[in-house]
Amino acid sequence: MVSAITLTLIGKPGCHLCKEAEVAVEGVLADFETDQVVLEHKSIEDDQDLYDSYGDQIPVLLIDGKVHNYWRIDPERLRLALKERS
Repeated sequence: MVSAITLTLIGKPGCHLCKEAEVAVEGVLADFETDQVVLEHKSIEDDQDLYDSYGDQIPVLLIDGKVHNYWRIDPERLRLALKERS
């Protein structure tokens, strides 16, 4: 069995672009089985390394640990990337 794809959405509380990104990602995830893709949230306020790496790019979306997109999430681009991996 193929392991699940891990999406990591990096942002911070109160960030309106982060909320928009979350809505976009969750909309795309509705097209996939729950065991195909796992979504985790991380805040730059809780992790200095994340802050140092992505502080001025949030929201940042990682797919299996690699940057897929930042600032604005393109749902179609994400959907295609996930289909290619599944």
